[in-house]
Amino acid sequence: MNPSTLIGIFASIVLLICVLFFTAESPESFINLPGLALVITGTFAATFISYPLKEVLRVVRLVGVVFKREDTHVRADIDELVRLSKLWTQGDVRGVENQLEYVRNPFLRSGIQLLIANTREDEIFDVLQWRITRLKAREQADAQIFRTMATYAPAFGMIGTLVGLVNMLEVVDAGQLDIIGPRMAVALLTTFYGILMANLVFKPIAVKLERRTEERLITMNMVLEGISLMSKRRLPSFIEETLHSFVANYHDELSDRNVKPRPAPAQEG
Repeated sequence: MNPSTLIGIFASIVLLICVLFFTAESPESFINLPGLALVITGTFAATFISYPLKEVLRVVRLVGVVFKREDTHVRADIDELVRLSKLWTQGDVRGVENQLEYVRNPFLRSGIQLLIANTREDEIFDVLQWRITRLKAREQADAQIFRTMATYAPAFGMIGTLVGLVNMLEVVDAGQLDIIGPRMAVALLTTFYGILMANLVFKPIAVKLERRTEERLITMNMVLEGISLMSKRRLPSFIEETLHSFVANYHDELSDRNVKPRPAPAQEG
């Protein structure tokens, strides 16, 4: 389970409990099932109208990514590249082919296969770069669906509010002024539901998917660089050091506060 998601869910529950029990005389005043159903149904209906069915169904499966702690296995990929580069530098093509059976990363495996087939470096780069671009476009489109849902939810909340206001006007016309307050509260709840779902469900999922895509793209570009260095017959030690720079964590690329200050030059007597 992703710890940041757990923290977010816990904080959201605490927030809702505070809203329900400390800002209202009765928690039931924040419950309006028809309004909630209007927001949820309207949001999903508009989403299915906007996107093809296969894309929406694929995005539904991706919701599990938000709750799952996904390891990109970057260190393992670096070790695989270094191990394969040693065999490649030694001219042991058969050994490289045998090691491919144990390579977990299909992107890395495809690049090595192109290398074994004596494909030119620029052609390998073009093929792998196209796969990176395709993955980026597909996963950004998945995240965009949730961002679209985040715009639909408040809109349908406003529709529910307008419907509630129309019903309230009928009450005013009938002279039942004592129930105007409760009717107004029910009318505003749909907007509350729409904003809540947009900012606590749909937008966070979209951001989480976008961050996942960024991490996956970094890994794929690292693999692409490693294969490019292998095609140039660079030393395994150089390849390892270069690839480690992709995953090195620096607080600030331009300044390191942990470096000791340079001692002042001694003054000549």
